[in-house]
Parts: sequence; C-alpha cells; structure tokens
Amino acid sequence: MRVLLAIASLLVAAAPPLTSQPVPHRVDYLGTEGPGAGKSIVFVAGDHEYRSEEILPAMARILAQRYGFSCTVLFTLDEEGFIEPGSSNIAGMDALGSADLVVVGLRFQDFPHDQMQHLVDYVERGGPVLGIRTSTHAFRIPEGPYRKYSWDYDGADYEGGFGEQVLGETWVGHYGTNHEQSSRLQLEEAQAGNPILRGVADLHVQSGGYNAVPPDDVTVLARGVVLNGMSFDDPPDPEKDVLPVVWTRTHGHGGRVFTTTHGASEDFVNPGFRRLLINGALWALGLEDEIRPDSNVDFVGPYHPARFAFDGYRIGVRPSDLAGWDSPIMSPDKPTERTEQ
Repeated sequence: MRVLLAIASLLVAAAPPLTSQPVPHRVDYLGTEGPGAGKSIVFVAGDHEYRSEEILPAMARILAQRYGFSCTVLFTLDEEGFIEPGSSNIAGMDALGSADLVVVGLRFQDFPHDQMQHLVDYVERGGPVLGIRTSTHAFRIPEGPYRKYSWDYDGADYEGGFGEQVLGETWVGHYGTNHEQSSRLQLEEAQAGNPILRGVADLHVQSGGYNAVPPDDVTVLARGVVLNGMSFDDPPDPEKDVLPVVWTRTHGHGGRVFTTTHGASEDFVNPGFRRLLINGALWALGLEDEIRPDSNVDFVGPYHPARFAFDGYRIGVRPSDLAGWDSPIMSPDKPTERTEQ
C-alpha cells in the first residue's frame, strides 16, 4: 500500500497543473519553441474604432505559436466583463512588470491611476514599445498625475504626451478618407537592407492615412501613397503628399520603438503588412537576427475582422471567448450594432 501511495504521489507531482480559470480581463497564448521562448509580450487593446481587440489577439497568436513568445492580451471591458473597445475600464496592467515588449492599440484613454502607473514604470525602465494607429493619441487625460501623457499636453517637459514623446507623433489629423481611400505603402529605398523589411512586399492597407510629421530622430521605413479607392491598383490621390506611415526610433528612456499610423484590423489581412508588424516586434525585442524573409506569418485560427467603425465592434464577447488557438477572432455570429430590447 505504501508503495502504491508513493507511486501515486509521484504521478501527481509529475502531472501538468490543471488549467486555471480564465482571467476575466485578459487572454494568454503561451508559446513553447522559437526565438521568443522565455520572453513575454503584453498587448493592450482599447481603441474605439479600428478594432484593436481583433488585430492584437491575432498578432499575439502568431507570435506565440509560430515564434514561441508568451503573449498576454489585455482588453478594456464593460461592467459585465464583455469587451468594450475604448472604455477606460482595464485591469491587469501589472503584467507589464515582467514584459519584454508592450504592443499598444489605444485611443483617448484615461486609465485608473493604479493601472496607468504600470505603463509609466515600463516606459521609464526603458521597455520597448510597438504602437499602431490611434496610439499616437493613446491618452486623453484632463488632469492629475498622468496629465503629461495626454495627446494634447503642451508643456515643454513632455510636449505631445505619450504619442509624441514615445511613439514619435501625437494626433495631427486624417490624411485619407476611411472606406473611400486606402493606401499603398511605399518602402524607403534607403532602408532596403533594414531587417524589419525582410520579405515585406505588396503593402496595402484599408485604413485611411494619417497626417504625421515625426521628429528627425526617426528612421522612416515606409510612406503612404493615398489612393482614390480601396484596391491596390487604384490611382493615387494627386492632391496628397507621400507622408511617413512606418518608422522606428529610440524613446527617451532607451527603449526601441516601432510605430505605424496604420493598423486597423482589416489592414492585418494584407500579408505584407502582417509580416511588417511581426518583423517590427522581433526588431523591437532586439531579435533582428531571427527575422527571416520567408518565416510563417499565417493566421493562427479563424480571423474575421469586422468593418472598422465607431461602435462597430462585436457585441457580447468576453476575453475568454478568444482563448486557445482555434477560437474565431471574432465570431461572425456576434452582432456589431446595438439594438433596442
């Protein structure tokens, strides 16, 4: 009997831990093998329009399963625990304490102080940042200790807030009409040897262009050719200049930064743009030697991006609904418009 008990104890000790209950505000994708093994990426999704709650978990799955990273995606939620893009109700930002990279898809946020402090600490310790689309105006904070992170902060100590000081630009304005003008991204010839551009080609994005004049310390990787139409071969708008839309830099505390003013969920369908973001993440982490022009950037699991729009998000989705490799992002069965009950 003692022998049987001893064997049973050994089996219990050797068995993998039981799956824990889902954490209400986040979803985790745990990679095991690849250049990212042992490294952690935290994705923070909270914009109102461009469906960061879709593109960021899709990106996290690729980096986890195909590259080995441990990826955590945080979402802004409503009071019942459903994903509500753009609400400032977020938890779990303490995950940034052990993160090797943070990827942000935010717009006009005013997070609770205890959550915001984790991002401040991360930036000030020199953590690398990858920012997409509206993250140039990630925060709108009218007062308080984090006021200087607001997109419209005009103090000389941190002018332009998080967007300008970290990503390299704050909110300036649209430079292309959504759903009428897409953009063909033109790679910088001088950066042909940049590791981020390995294997990147045929870049075409659905989101309209942004006006941007990043500082002289950035390395521009691509400029946006605004098109009169939504197809790759549509003609350029003759009244639009070709402005920077993808760049890298180092923020004031020493962390690498990759920024693009595009990054809607529908943009991620384009293989070239998808590869660009994956390569940008590897570069930000100092893993540029691991970037391969033919590495796999295919989607992991079904990807069904909603047409980006204000209030156009899938209703009734919890972070736990996105768990695992095969759950849809997002289920097309979920409605995108609220109806009166």
